[in-house]
Amino acid sequence: MNQQNCCCCGGNQVDERLEKAKEVIQKYKDVKGGLIPVLHQIQNIYGYLPEDVLKIVSQELNVPMSEIYGVASFYSYFSLEPKGEHIIRVCLGTACYVKGAQGLIDRLSKELGIEVGKTTADGKFTLEATRCLGACGLAPVMVIGEKVYGRLTPEDIPNILKEYK
Repeated sequence: MNQQNCCCCGGNQVDERLEKAKEVIQKYKDVKGGLIPVLHQIQNIYGYLPEDVLKIVSQELNVPMSEIYGVASFYSYFSLEPKGEHIIRVCLGTACYVKGAQGLIDRLSKELGIEVGKTTADGKFTLEATRCLGACGLAPVMVIGEKVYGRLTPEDIPNILKEYK
């Protein structure tokens, strides 16, 4: 088992996630086309695809890292960086874009101090730009977790963020 220092208590803590990841890898080791299911399950375990775990995937599945990164960067579901506690998705589909979604992104970037695709230093928020969220009648739209915010203006952003701080 993998031991790591625990930052909260100073002791050692067994990384159960790594053990689960290794089980998943073994389950798909001899399955043709097993890479994507392995990556999906590792993302579910960690919330993203950690490089050290991807190296184990590469070794165990005999798949080059370049191929793993190709798959992980092609599919928008996968993330190579940890996500924040609250994921903010701003729609940049046609209806939302025309009605000012870029202004929402600009204001969120300013308020949070991060660019699209990044996570705040405290791990609280991740900002993502997405295509259609299926709420064109509410344009421009953003979603935080499961909560939908529609007909937004940049001036609405600070009060919405207060709900999550």
